[in-house]
Amino acid sequence: MATQPNEQAQPETEQPETGEATAEAPQPDANMQAVADAYQQAQADTPSPEQEIAMLKDQLLRTLAEMENTKRRAQREIEDSRKYAVSSMAQELIGVLENLHRAQENVPQDQLIEGTALKTLYDGLELTRNELLKVFEKNGIRRIDPQGEPFDHNYHQALAQIEDPNAAPGTVVQVMQAGYVIHDRLLRPALVGVAKAPEGNAS
Repeated sequence: MATQPNEQAQPETEQPETGEATAEAPQPDANMQAVADAYQQAQADTPSPEQEIAMLKDQLLRTLAEMENTKRRAQREIEDSRKYAVSSMAQELIGVLENLHRAQENVPQDQLIEGTALKTLYDGLELTRNELLKVFEKNGIRRIDPQGEPFDHNYHQALAQIEDPNAAPGTVVQVMQAGYVIHDRLLRPALVGVAKAPEGNAS
């Protein structure tokens, strides 16, 4: 009986895969995308040359206006300093002027006879007082004697209300102390008595 040759099992060989593997498409880098977005945004926010010129012009006008305001304030301060520089001295001289005024008022007019010592003294007081008033006027200082004038709270200080049927209510009928102003600034208010309607006649 013939023997058949052993058939050896042939090893299975791997067949190469047909077709090539498809390469994956590269994905855009996230950081690069962010940079691109930021650049685009910066480009959008960048003003045009016309806008830049308008902004610079506006800044220039604002700066010039502020410089002008500063100049005006400094000029006003200089002018005020000049106008009111003598305020402290005037406060002291006011007392001297008022003493001269009171001294003249207390001299009996019927005793002012020419050639007498009293008349000479009175004339000397008058001369000194007038010279001092000229100095005051030169420096913008003015005496306030509001007798018979309407009461003005800006320059007068009422110390009393006085019944006076011959004066309209609110009229200054008595001046206890004269006031003074330097230019448009009050140095000392006038102390006054103001008329009021008599009792029973008040409306």
